[in-house]
Formats: sequence, C-alpha cells, structure tokens
Amino acid sequence: MVQKLLVVRNDKIGDFMLAWPALAYLKSASPTPHVTVLVPAYTAPLAAACPWVDEVIIDPGSSATPLAQRVLLKQIKAARFDALLTLFSTPRIAWLGWRAGIRLRVAPATKWAQIFYNVRVRQRRSRSAKPEYQYNVELACALINKLSIPQPPMPFPPYWPLETRQREYQRKVLLESVQANDGLLIVVHPGSGGSAVNLSLDQYADLVVQIHHISKTQPIHWLISAGPNEHPQAQELIRLLAKKSVVATHFPTRNSVEAYALQLAGADMLIAGSTGPLHIAGCLNIATAGFYPAKRSATSLRWQTCNSAKKRLYFSSSSSAPEKNMLAVDIDSAAKDISLFLSKY
Repeated sequence: MVQKLLVVRNDKIGDFMLAWPALAYLKSASPTPHVTVLVPAYTAPLAAACPWVDEVIIDPGSSATPLAQRVLLKQIKAARFDALLTLFSTPRIAWLGWRAGIRLRVAPATKWAQIFYNVRVRQRRSRSAKPEYQYNVELACALINKLSIPQPPMPFPPYWPLETRQREYQRKVLLESVQANDGLLIVVHPGSGGSAVNLSLDQYADLVVQIHHISKTQPIHWLISAGPNEHPQAQELIRLLAKKSVVATHFPTRNSVEAYALQLAGADMLIAGSTGPLHIAGCLNIATAGFYPAKRSATSLRWQTCNSAKKRLYFSSSSSAPEKNMLAVDIDSAAKDISLFLSKY
C-alpha cells in the first residue's frame, strides 16, 4: 500500500531548496510513497516544479485568519496522511499535525512543540555541525525507518535534474541576452531578500572587477539578478561596474520564481550571499560562490549548497569579526580563488 506523507518546510526559499535532497530520498524508497508538501504561497511554484513532490498544499501562515487555519486543518484531515515530517518545527504546525490525527509525526527534538510529535530526532542544529540539507535527510531516514520501508541509497546531485537540451536552451537564451555566442555566463545576485547579510555593492563591484581582469582564458559575461524590490540595487551595481569599465547586464526578468530558476540553469556560476538563488543554483548543480557571515548558526558549513563539492566555493568573514560584519570578508582572496576555479572550468 502506498504511504501518504506530508512534508513541511514552510519558511524561506533557500530553506525549502535545502529540503530537496530529503524529498529525493523519500521518493527513492520502495514502495514509492506519495509525497505532499506544505509550503507558503511564494515557494509553491518551486514545490510544483520539484520532481520529488506529488502534491502541494499552501500554508496560509501564522498570521492567517482563524477561518483560513480551520480550512487548512480540514484539508489535511481529509487527505488522511500516514505520516507527517516537519523539517523545521513550529508550535502551530506541531499542533496542526496532532489535531489532524496523523498517526506518525516526525520532527527535530527541539522547543516545547516537540511534545506533539511521537518521533523526535535530536540534532542540535544550532551547533552547525553539518549542512542543513543533511539534517533534513536524517529526519527523512528516521521517517523511512519508522514506516518499516527498506532504507534507499542516499541521493546525489543534481537534486533538480534537467535534460541536457533544456539546459542548452536556457544557455542559448542567456547568451542572446548579452549578444554573445560563447564565453562564461556568471550571475551575481547582490540582494538577500532580508533573510541573510550580504556583501555591499562596493564589495561586489570590487570582486567582479578583479575576477574580470584576472580571468584571461575566455570571455566572461556578467549578469546581475534581482528579486522583488531589488532592481534598483542591481542597477546600481551595473552602474558601479560600468565606472570601472566592466560591462554587466540585467539577468532576464521572469514572471515567476520557477521561470527564474530554470533560466539560471543556463549559467556557469552564481555568486551570491546565503539566500534563495544560491540554493536554487545548488539544486541545479551549477557552480556556486557563496558568501557567509561569521554567525555560528549561519556558517558556510550549516548553509552549504547541495551541489557537487567540486562545484562549490564559499567565503566567510573571519571568526573574530562581528556576526554581521561582511566587510571582514577578504575580497582579494575570494577573487583569486574564483578566478582559479574558472580557469579550470
């Protein structure tokens, strides 16, 4: 009999993308379970595009009206799930799963809300001892074990597999946007969506200029991407680069986060802070260069991208720097490391 699973990761886009390895693990089990995810509306398009998801339920959020909360509870009750897997636990979701009568409820053993789960996995994530996506896979393993299903092999990148011809098409579109026939396509995303500290625009400009002048093996085409309300920031970075004789253009505007993600599949590298686009790039298994603060709960290990290790670069403030002081990042060293990587690409 097919097991019906409800998986919850209802916070930021980057957090949801780091759930994809766990979702891939669940869908590789035999017999294959039916996987539904509970996500907020702004990550729903990505959830619908995820090859490891069968169905999407939209979470109205903690600020929704009591009526909306009752509708959600009724919807989950009606689905008759066999198990609930909460990758990041909150009291509202813990209480929701218990009231919905889901017999098996799995979550990290953290906070008082754990009393509503009957399988609690001690992880101590705040110590940042391993990547977030590995913590998620651990929870999926615990669920599979409790369902008495044979443990499947661990999945490996890419967690968002695309056909070669689809990637080639997206690359062609990006090359056309910069009026080129070949060369490296590097996307820089200077925004953070308010979820993570990031380099300043001056730091990004310095980084791009140095890479541009160090890398001589093939031409580099720079594309600057922006999230909602971040287009002025992207335009300012383009202006700063133009003052230093480096041409950059806007990453093609797309009408949905899914379309943005698919277009990103045509790039050779994404440079960004630890935010949604960086983790989308990780799932697509394109090269990433991520910038992280010194904060222990936000380290480069904890929020590591889930692409192949050979495609992953990361840079942090020194451990002695204040948690949110990204000015302590060594831009000169990062530029050299990224340039060396590109020379071997």
